[in-house]
Amino acid sequence: PSVTKEAAQLYILWVTFQVLLYVALPDFCHKFLPGYVGGVQEGAVTPAGVVNKYEINGLQAWLITHLVWLANSHFLSWFSPTIIFDNWIPLLWCANGLGYAVSTFAMIKGYFFPTCAEDCKFTGNFFYNYMMGVEFNPRIGKWFDFKLFFNGRPGIVAWTLINLSFAAKQRELHGQVTNAMVLVNVLQAIYVLDFFWNEAWYLKTIDICHDHFGWYLGWGDCVWLPYLYTLQGLYLVYHPVQLSTPYAAGVLLLGLLGYYIFRMANHQKDLFRRTDGRCLIWGRKPKVIECVYTSADGQKHHSKLLVSGFWGVARHLNYTGDLMGSLAYCLACGGGHLLPYFYVVYMAILLTHRCLRDEHRCANKYGRDWERYTAAVPHRLLPGV
Repeated sequence: PSVTKEAAQLYILWVTFQVLLYVALPDFCHKFLPGYVGGVQEGAVTPAGVVNKYEINGLQAWLITHLVWLANSHFLSWFSPTIIFDNWIPLLWCANGLGYAVSTFAMIKGYFFPTCAEDCKFTGNFFYNYMMGVEFNPRIGKWFDFKLFFNGRPGIVAWTLINLSFAAKQRELHGQVTNAMVLVNVLQAIYVLDFFWNEAWYLKTIDICHDHFGWYLGWGDCVWLPYLYTLQGLYLVYHPVQLSTPYAAGVLLLGLLGYYIFRMANHQKDLFRRTDGRCLIWGRKPKVIECVYTSADGQKHHSKLLVSGFWGVARHLNYTGDLMGSLAYCLACGGGHLLPYFYVVYMAILLTHRCLRDEHRCANKYGRDWERYTAAVPHRLLPGV
């Protein structure tokens, strides 16, 4: 199907709503949710020495969006809960339009009016520049940051809405919502909520700290994420699967265990960094490897690498937990077709590549100290492998 007027209006309304929630409504969730870090937060230091400030309000945007969705479903009836599924391919055209538009705009902006010219990177290859980006942190005004907005909205906010729409369509077509669809909705909602609860922590990840903003992030966040990360729910609309109770319990356990490893590994690393090692990991003083590295300005710096807790088991056990959760989403769809397993195959490729990128960067940064670290923690993703 081609693009339709209804889909175009729906998509414009959706993106506009998310922009308004991002720039016009300062975060208030951090004022009453214990442990949640929101509001204005500082990002990492850029290669040019800039420290950007961000308005962290993604959890608030997710909550408001879903409250509107639930209010409509139960009381207002402004639109059908199946509206996303019913306009799925016309919306794909719209998402592509935004993805290519923002990628092209970011490219032009990087060449002619960058936010910080010192943080731009030109490779001499136009297509590489377009794909991987020129600007490090393109911004409009003080607060509209391209990376944070497109990485965290509108695609990830939409992820759980898309799944809810798929569940509503399954019920409309087949008279019930199967336990497989419930599992996919619940496990992926945990992942999405974790992202927004820890949005301030996300400012320290590879996307924000190392990647430039180009087609890879712009188009990827608008199209790739919402359309390919949700294949399990889409598959279950057309091929409803009702799992046996033991199988469903096993999938749920795998998903929750993967989430636990993913979250606790990241928590240990974050705690270690925030306290400069003055903390307890698994009830004990953490083991560390002291490192010295030289920055671009010739200054020597001292750093510590954690080699206890989850980080003593494998160098990227957080990615292992992520892959366990990804596998659980796919296993919820049974074994009738390969299509729902696309996600875990893709994530395995993505995270393995991230491991290699991470380690290449660390090897260049720490030199022989990195060799000491890999000798102390020899396994990359799987203990014993």
